[in-house]
Amino acid sequence: MAQDTPLRMSKRNLDRYDIIRRLLRQEVNGSDAARLLDLSIRHVRRLRAGVRERGAKALVHALTGTVSNHRMPDQERNRIIEILKTKYADFGPTFATEKLREIHGITRDPETIRRIMVSASLWKPRQGRAKSEHRSWRQRRSAMGEMLQFDGSYHDWFEGRGGIKEACLLAAIDDATGKITKAEFCAHEGVFPVFGFWKQYLETHGKPRSIYLDKFSTYKMNGAIAKENPDLKTQFGRAMSDLSIDALFANSPQAKGRVERLFDTLQDRLVKEMRLRDIRTKEVANQFLAKTFIPAFNAKFSVVSASDADLHRNLTAQERVKLPITFSRQETRTIQNDYTFSFKNLWYQIAKVQPITVCRKDVVTVEEWLDGSIHVRLRGKDLNYVILPDRAKAMRQPWVITTAPVAPTLAANRFEHAGSGRCTFSKSN
Repeated sequence: MAQDTPLRMSKRNLDRYDIIRRLLRQEVNGSDAARLLDLSIRHVRRLRAGVRERGAKALVHALTGTVSNHRMPDQERNRIIEILKTKYADFGPTFATEKLREIHGITRDPETIRRIMVSASLWKPRQGRAKSEHRSWRQRRSAMGEMLQFDGSYHDWFEGRGGIKEACLLAAIDDATGKITKAEFCAHEGVFPVFGFWKQYLETHGKPRSIYLDKFSTYKMNGAIAKENPDLKTQFGRAMSDLSIDALFANSPQAKGRVERLFDTLQDRLVKEMRLRDIRTKEVANQFLAKTFIPAFNAKFSVVSASDADLHRNLTAQERVKLPITFSRQETRTIQNDYTFSFKNLWYQIAKVQPITVCRKDVVTVEEWLDGSIHVRLRGKDLNYVILPDRAKAMRQPWVITTAPVAPTLAANRFEHAGSGRCTFSKSN
């Protein structure tokens, strides 16, 4: 029998070598060896002959330890590492693979790029997910426009470029297809930015059947009064009710996971795409989103819905005319006896000539439109008004404190005095 040579062997081959040696020493027979190794008797015979002739080497593949014929050339590998370190150090393997192909003409499998990034300490393999609370899987809606998931995300989208430290990205994603139907950078997630977003959306796509939201104060009233009266609505809730769009509210971030995962992806990909293009303003970013990023994103990540139908509903002529009214901030005011009312620290005088009769104590609706104009409405009609200068304040004579020596009286016994005088109050002339 040939002299055994120390080799790096797998656990499986070590076990095979031990059984074959026992077979050669006749400690087990061929049938037992085949059963122990879960191999055929014929294969065991071949292994026995190989070990008798060449020792442990017979169990190791002949190409073990040799360089693969398909190994990437060192020159190309070093070039990829240099590009990754210079431009894509914080990119994920899949995204880095796409950029290497699109910009640098390097076509390699994402797994190959991942191994290169791991070896160059540019990517750390992710650990297995920790066990979490079990949640049942919700099936996608069957058709486009049946339900949109909508949310806003505050993030350092511009990485400080243009002096923008943090911006809010509003985005709507279709539940059935996973398509981004609209995304826009805004100042914040308040009433007016959200109104402007959905006004443009409805003019372009029509009305979805429902919108899935979280319980942020812009969308849902969360105070104790709202719990006692569930019919109370926010400005956004009132607008959706006027348009017959169902507003659905999630009880947890996981419930609207599609839009939450969307922002995770955008905070990775969109940030880096804008960095590569040196985008510094929200206006340029919004143009890039609409014309370039969203079409490419939808082509890559969207799925086919169960139904080919598009359930967006067209705006009626009346709804389209009333959109500025629907998407306005509305509050009520009571007409005073002098036909005035106050709104946002200003006084408004109802004009004498009106399209309808206006009486004292009438309750009017004050509408603040997206363009900043103020409209006063009563029974569906616009009222004429003028803004008054600062209202004259009533002159009130202040009360002053004086001291005077007073003879002790019965009333004086009610106070504790210091010296011979007591405090009295009088009006100044």
